[in-house]
Amino acid sequence: MTTIIPVPSNTPELNVSPRLLLGPGPSTVDPRILRAQTTPLLGHLDPWFIELMDHTQELLRYAFQTENRFTIPISGTGSAAMEAAVANMVEPGDGVLVCASGYFGLRLADMAQRYRGNVKIITCPWGQVFKEEEVSEALKSHPSKVVCIVHAETSTGAKQPLDQIISIAHAAGAIVIVDAVTSLGGIPLFVDRQDIDVCYSGSQKCLSCPPGMSPITLGERAVEKLTARKTSVPNWYLDLKVVQQYWGKERTYHHTAPISNVYGFYEALRIVAEEGLENRWQRHRKNAELFWNGLTEINLSCHVEEKYRLESLTTVRVPENVEEPIVRSLLLNEYNIEVGGGLGELKGKVWRVGLMGYSSRRENIILLLAALKEILKN
Repeated sequence: MTTIIPVPSNTPELNVSPRLLLGPGPSTVDPRILRAQTTPLLGHLDPWFIELMDHTQELLRYAFQTENRFTIPISGTGSAAMEAAVANMVEPGDGVLVCASGYFGLRLADMAQRYRGNVKIITCPWGQVFKEEEVSEALKSHPSKVVCIVHAETSTGAKQPLDQIISIAHAAGAIVIVDAVTSLGGIPLFVDRQDIDVCYSGSQKCLSCPPGMSPITLGERAVEKLTARKTSVPNWYLDLKVVQQYWGKERTYHHTAPISNVYGFYEALRIVAEEGLENRWQRHRKNAELFWNGLTEINLSCHVEEKYRLESLTTVRVPENVEEPIVRSLLLNEYNIEVGGGLGELKGKVWRVGLMGYSSRRENIILLLAALKEILKN
């Protein structure tokens, strides 16, 4: 008789305590999106679902501010879109310049090296941004076909100015990949006006949708480079030429789409459109300033100078003689508030506070400031 492995003894029913998510992501999900995800499933080639895919792409173009035909959500988290961008744009031997101002810039470099690009990494102190001349000099010493840069560096809270750097890269004959994971839907981003070649994001940040969808858009230069590849994209699942055939007119089977995730993502984009991008950007800015001013009142400071400070994520400096993890633990266990700790060079030195999408609300800021004041006795 076959021996059956016994049933695990400790499998409790799901009973999750709701948290106020004010960390680097995910953000608190809008209740409308949660309801949308309970919509009955359809087949991923059902005519109604295919029509929904078209509407989703239209709304995503609005969020990206682009008319790019190649604008789709990839089934996967933001890192899937990051890898799709690199895997499809980088061929073996291609010169690649990665502007790494934090943890996620370094991740881009790691991916480009794995796809056998000839990678040069330039860095700046975490919390600062690149100047145009730094990128220009790097491209002179390391001619590149691809330049990668992070618009909103989640690990540092810094917002990178893009326009001049994109112009410099194009003048050098490179296409530009922009990481907008923590900026899409939260701060101004104009893919067409800024002439961005490849831009990607995630669903769980300023769009306040559960993780699992990662939008990406490709402009004409990027599509031309993809079409002209001499080698196959080495990542089958993220081969955008094939994925696009599912999201494009062909509707060719590629994978079983995460239907419920698409429902939620569609509703998230509807919410963005209803609020309007300009109103949404203003809300994030207004609430960020409320938070920054409140920090000053309780004797806390921001890591990034205001000129380059990211509205959707603030790095708060940990005061001397304060144990950073203890404060986060008290916030979580006594106030039910989640904030993030520092990564890499900023580990133990900052708290990362996300005011993204549905989480960017005045009442959340007032509650967090009050909790920090009580914990720190400021």
